[in-house]
Amino acid sequence: MTIVPGPDGKPRCGWCAAAPEFFHYHDTEWGFPTADDRRLFEKLSLEGFQSGLSWRTILAKRENFRAAFHDFDFEKIARFGERDVARLLKDVGIIRHRGKIEAVINNAQRAREMVEREGSLAVFLWRYALPAGSAPSTAATTAESTALSKALKKDGWKFVGSTTVYAFMQAMGLVNDHVEDCVMRAKAETARKGFRHLKR
Repeated sequence: MTIVPGPDGKPRCGWCAAAPEFFHYHDTEWGFPTADDRRLFEKLSLEGFQSGLSWRTILAKRENFRAAFHDFDFEKIARFGERDVARLLKDVGIIRHRGKIEAVINNAQRAREMVEREGSLAVFLWRYALPAGSAPSTAATTAESTALSKALKKDGWKFVGSTTVYAFMQAMGLVNDHVEDCVMRAKAETARKGFRHLKR
């Protein structure tokens, strides 16, 4: 597991070296837990858009995605129709891929159903989190991401393969995959240990 020096000279996960903007994303978001349903839905959606592309491409367009998809309010997105699909296919600020756009709309409908059934997305998704203190992994998938992927697909979600889901889990703090020597690992671990999400 590689490390690189950050802007302050302290060690960070090696992938930060791929782009200057990754350091801020790494230090302020990646691996830190959240129970915010809208942010969880946003990240699942953006990971789906990333499929076949680089995260740098998606991160650069994230504000455009937020504007195009009503800040990932899945209650609103669930009501999108063909006119909205046509609008989004003309939006040069996002990834204009019909299948991925339609998947976000479909998934918004599934998210709405999940909230009705479970109380929140967080309640469901955090059942698949790895326990605090787990060793970092270099794998692209895990048993937990495969199980979550299968559960989402069973509920009708799209563009939620195991690799996509694991990237989501890493980013949203369901697992702490900051490398052992990364200065942010301990901070993310502390955040995870103190994290409490709603249970039902």
